[in-house]
Amino acid sequence: MIDETTRNEIGALGRRAHDLTEAAYRQHAATRGGPGWSDKQRILLADMALHLLQTAIREGELPADELKRNLYAILTVSDQFLPGHGLKSGADQLHAGALSQPSVPNQGG
Repeated sequence: MIDETTRNEIGALGRRAHDLTEAAYRQHAATRGGPGWSDKQRILLADMALHLLQTAIREGELPADELKRNLYAILTVSDQFLPGHGLKSGADQLHAGALSQPSVPNQGG
């Protein structure tokens, strides 16, 4: 279990890192397939990882639907960096499973 002070500190640092990452992504001029696109996608991957951090440290039960969305995004973006490992296929299976199960609201707080 993580204490509230630590959770709050991690959350604050995560939000700051998220703000910086999103700003860097918006400022990056690369377009799909052009020079610097891979770098821009790495920034996007970092952004998705920070979304996962925010989901993981939230108090209460881990919201399965949100975790699935986080993992789907990470696997989808990561697929271009690890071709031949089936990450996109795994992401699609995760997404299909998320669509077939009803969403249950987080009742943990």
